[in-house]
Amino acid sequence: MALEIERRFLIKNDNWKEFINKKIPIEQGYLSNSLDGWIIRVRLTDKNSKIALKKHIKGFTNFEFEYSIPRSDAETILSNISNTIKKDRFFLEVEKKSWIVDCFKENNYPLKIAEIELSNEEEDLFIPSFISKEITGLTHYSNFNLANNPFSKWKEDYLTTFKSK
Repeated sequence: MALEIERRFLIKNDNWKEFINKKIPIEQGYLSNSLDGWIIRVRLTDKNSKIALKKHIKGFTNFEFEYSIPRSDAETILSNISNTIKKDRFFLEVEKKSWIVDCFKENNYPLKIAEIELSNEEEDLFIPSFISKEITGLTHYSNFNLANNPFSKWKEDYLTTFKSK
């Protein structure tokens, strides 16, 4: 069974850049979220094209089933979705742990989100100096929501909270 145990955070400074190992561009879009809470995502990177089925279980644990699909299929699907997300994903190693930082583009710029996958929900976690507010479980920061309600269109109360952290 494919489980994803992940915590997500806003970023408060650029100190994360000293830990970068790799960068990839990502474009992704969503086909559905109506199948009993399942979200269907198509993702295209510089080397891969995948479809994923995701569903929240509890806490910060989700089902995640991801499969490779032909690049031309992913390109066709994404070209027929009106709300896609574009971002650069940076892979970091901090204190022997793998972190990801997503730097969103276009309608979600300048949002930056750090993620870390854990082996279980009780795992101890060192919080690096570039981390601000934890946003795990805050659905308005989910990629699905950002595709449908971009960061640039958020109401002033969300933006004030974001800027103050």
